[in-house]
Amino acid sequence: MFIQTEATPNPATLKFLPGKPVLPGGTRDYRDAETAAESPLAQKLFSVRGVSGVFLGQDFITVTKSGGEWQHLKPAILGLIMDHYLSGAPVLLGAKSKAEEDGDEFFEEGDAEIVTAIKQLLDTRVRPAVAQDGGDITFHGFREGVVYLNMKGSCAGCPSSTATLKHGIENLLRHFVPEVNEVRAV
Repeated sequence: MFIQTEATPNPATLKFLPGKPVLPGGTRDYRDAETAAESPLAQKLFSVRGVSGVFLGQDFITVTKSGGEWQHLKPAILGLIMDHYLSGAPVLLGAKSKAEEDGDEFFEEGDAEIVTAIKQLLDTRVRPAVAQDGGDITFHGFREGVVYLNMKGSCAGCPSSTATLKHGIENLLRHFVPEVNEVRAV
């Protein structure tokens, strides 16, 4: 098994590509070992000293460090990912449905058409580009012209995420959905 690694715009995050599906059709973002209880893979990665975040994408894993150097962390992380896939263990033990995951969304009923347009733009134009950098951005809510987005994976805490959010995503949404005035991360 050969696992590729890629740098991300966030220097504290590294993207690992195992060459196999990780989480087809979904993503998971874990900020500590306790929230990663549903994922044996994420649990193993949190056992590496210095790992402070694990993001599971469709075909990649991003790991965020709070300390240590990548030259020391990377071999341990690669070994754990390889061992996990060779063991045949599942990535998730019991997965929540997409509806359960998105249950905390908020918007007015009258804005349903606007929200549908926003989500479509995010899914077709934003999320594929952000996935290339090892992250994800999902819809959280819409109120009074403001779109609230969840920043996940390498996007969470990335120095360039504010610029991406304001100059890229906000301009895109404002262009295609005139009701959008601003975009904020939650």
